[in-house]
Amino acid sequence: MTESRKKVALVAAAAVLLAGCSTTTGGGGGGSGDPTDQDLTAAGTYPVESLDPHGAQGASTGTQLAAQAIFSRLVRPDADGKVTGDLAERWAPGATAATWNFTLRKGVTFSDGKPVTAADVVASFDRMMTLDGPNAGNFPDYTMTAPAADEVTLTAPAPDASIPRKLGLFYVIPASVTATDTAFFEKPVGSGPFTVDRFAPSEVLALSPNAKYWGDKPRLSHVEIRNIPDLSARLTALRTGEVDVVWGIPDDQLSVLRDEDSLTVETVPSTAVFTMWFNSSIPALATPQVRRALWQAVDFTTIIKSLYPETGAPADAPVAPPVLGYAKQKPVTFDAAAAKTALQNAGFDFGQKLRLQFSDAEFRPFVQAVASGLAEIGVQAEVLEKEKAVFTEDLIALNWDINFQQLATPTYDAASNLGRLYPCAAKRTGYCNPELDSLLAKAGASADEKERADLYGQASEIIWRDAVGMYPMAVKLAYAWHKGLDGFTPEPSGLPDFAGVRFTGA
Repeated sequence: MTESRKKVALVAAAAVLLAGCSTTTGGGGGGSGDPTDQDLTAAGTYPVESLDPHGAQGASTGTQLAAQAIFSRLVRPDADGKVTGDLAERWAPGATAATWNFTLRKGVTFSDGKPVTAADVVASFDRMMTLDGPNAGNFPDYTMTAPAADEVTLTAPAPDASIPRKLGLFYVIPASVTATDTAFFEKPVGSGPFTVDRFAPSEVLALSPNAKYWGDKPRLSHVEIRNIPDLSARLTALRTGEVDVVWGIPDDQLSVLRDEDSLTVETVPSTAVFTMWFNSSIPALATPQVRRALWQAVDFTTIIKSLYPETGAPADAPVAPPVLGYAKQKPVTFDAAAAKTALQNAGFDFGQKLRLQFSDAEFRPFVQAVASGLAEIGVQAEVLEKEKAVFTEDLIALNWDINFQQLATPTYDAASNLGRLYPCAAKRTGYCNPELDSLLAKAGASADEKERADLYGQASEIIWRDAVGMYPMAVKLAYAWHKGLDGFTPEPSGLPDFAGVRFTGA
């Protein structure tokens, strides 16, 4: 993998957060109220465009949602972000955490009855690295071997205690599937709880229980994940019972849904934080005093209350509360007058324009509100809305002054956020601090989670204190589902698990 490809892959993997019109009949148990009707229809935020978890779409929410239903992982995060076994029943680091050993559970088969072996795991890892998709960016120059038929070892170039959580994005398929085999994913063979009945990219994914699944068998008889791009149509389908569960709901629709007696509406803290990096490599933003003053100049609390009253909350750390390494910091208090004075004292040039870049139209009102707040104290911010590919290219090239992203941590581990994006070598923000580098390196090498959390907390304090960016909002994810749906758990990354769900007819 070239250095530029690695960087693009890493950006794509980090930016992931939320997932899934068909005119086929649907709507299962929610609409019928019949507990014997176990057909569920879901409509998430993003479409399922590909079932290949190793390819270019591997980090997308739609593909991840499908992959966790069809395939297995060595380990996976539970709803609280803790690592739990999937194909692996035991795992442990080597002496330095540069190697990790995974012992596979016995008796696991693919849906076609063939056993899942260590060779399948190694071949899947090699395929992911060969395809060089976004998830491969989590494992630069890592190698996987099979020292025994029921054991695999992952070796990193340096100690990496975050490997188990990174593997939550790695899925196992049969070793016979080559890197160029696209036909396999039309109706793939996996070892997850469901099998594929039908797949129309960006339209619908229909699933049935995998009769050979090693774990508890799904209690649903059929699951259909639809893409309904139009929000009003999606919510109408939910209210009429055509769809049973929806997520990624905007704030202005939540009160309407709560008025529906048949629905449960709930918001959960996600792994995402609105993140607005400063380009510390340009003279105007080179000092913490200037960067912190700009942060202080914007009334983020009022903006959040106006735009995201239910799905947003003022952030108090660079990473979200569900993430290992979260440590609460002292809030930056809005004070426009103090901010302007601080900028004047620092010799800030109010005649220059700061390029504020973002992508995705849904964030336009927020970014424009930030620009208006800066304008109140005489700071000019040119809002630049960019197509995703251009945004990513400019992000890596530091072709911006302030960069807005909704930055998620899908591994639930600060290593894939703080540890990857903030070292000097990352060259992601123009900020470089050897003290921070040392803390991040120690955290990444320690297999003691308590120690790692403490070290990431110290790193967060430096990032917050030096205002490497503004961290205005922790994101919540809103779900709505029919009350007859039992066992459904809203999931922080927008990847709900339907394997343990059933309808009760309530």
